[in-house]
Amino acid sequence: MKKIILLSLMMISVLYSQTQKLTLQESIDLGLQNNKDIRISQSKMKSSDAKVSEVSSMFLPQLKFMANYTRLSDNVPPFEVVTPFSPMPIKISDPVLNNYNLRLSLQQPLFTGFKLSSSKKAAEYNFNAAESEYSKEINEAAMNIHIAFWNYYRAQEVRDLLVSSLKQIENHLKDTKNFLDNGLVTQNDYLKLQVQYSNTKLQLIEAENNLEVARAVFNKTLGLPLESSTEIAAEKLKAQSVEYDLEDLINEAKANRDEIESLAFKLKSTEENITTARSSWFPSVYLTGNYYYSNPNTRFQPLTDQWNDTWDVGVTLSWDIWDWGLTSSKTTQAQELSMQTQASLEKLNDNIEVEVYQSYLNLVKSKEKVDVSKLSLEQASENYRITSEKYNEQLATSTDLIDAEVSELQAATNLTSSLIEYNLAKVRLEKAIGKRIY
Repeated sequence: MKKIILLSLMMISVLYSQTQKLTLQESIDLGLQNNKDIRISQSKMKSSDAKVSEVSSMFLPQLKFMANYTRLSDNVPPFEVVTPFSPMPIKISDPVLNNYNLRLSLQQPLFTGFKLSSSKKAAEYNFNAAESEYSKEINEAAMNIHIAFWNYYRAQEVRDLLVSSLKQIENHLKDTKNFLDNGLVTQNDYLKLQVQYSNTKLQLIEAENNLEVARAVFNKTLGLPLESSTEIAAEKLKAQSVEYDLEDLINEAKANRDEIESLAFKLKSTEENITTARSSWFPSVYLTGNYYYSNPNTRFQPLTDQWNDTWDVGVTLSWDIWDWGLTSSKTTQAQELSMQTQASLEKLNDNIEVEVYQSYLNLVKSKEKVDVSKLSLEQASENYRITSEKYNEQLATSTDLIDAEVSELQAATNLTSSLIEYNLAKVRLEKAIGKRIY
């Protein structure tokens, strides 16, 4: 049994230490599950829902129980009455020094100047706004995961390109050493290639460091430990032609963006708060009922040291006749807050128009950069092929070969970056028009 347990623990340890290889969708699912901002937004949404329940409870009868005990001092005189027909006062009842009171009260609001109904609507609108904020937070988190994923991919591709370039230079160094031994090239040509090899190794060291930094950022974005051995699995990047109508994109954004929906609900909430603030201008009417069980019960005369129960039912009206402008001030504050929210909504619509326009232009520009980068890589690869063949035939110098290698490496790096920029620009445009990117 001990051997089995030990073997199981070893297998678990090996599996745990294995590298996690994640696709983009798997990364998004894991990151959203661990995201702290989403948990905070979800908590705010639950709090708003609880506020709706709180206000709704105010429409229902409120039942309260109270208990009280009072001990009177010993020098309390008895209750006596003096009459003109008797020289001595007539004692009605002895004092009851120990007083016990039990009270069960019920209060049902009948009319509160529309305060309760407006408060409930305002709470419901705030809950709807919190729901929209929650959806927005998920989309924001997904965007950060997209960025971290593709930055990790970029760093990985740059590292791989440098590794490939380093192998090419190593092969050229071997060939050049043979040329040098046979007197076909100068020592300076060989040293130039060695310098290029050293520079490429330095670039590779920096690229590997950038890769580790990108991996660490990727891990933290997904909520994983900083040094987790994660890897990514990405499909081959493509860039499709951009065919969008800008006006349709802007209209779609205004219809779908969570920020607009959230602020629109908040605006409705502020309008209801104006009615709530005005409620003090109206009377409040409550239905009340009380049940008493007391010893002594003051409603029974004369007082006796015994328990008696009584009850009462009534209607209570409360009206603030003069409050020194308190209600007016609250109303003004609520109206100004509503105006501020309206202006913020208009400003948000303007900003979203600019955001969509900018995202659209970035996508178009990114597609053009991909096309140019592809052409540049084709030219650089062909130039490197021809130069390499010429160098092997000693029809080109080492400087020509180095320039061709650097141009090809730069062109390949630019194409990778352009494809990543295109994919991120596409995701940003989808997010800008209110689409779910997770």
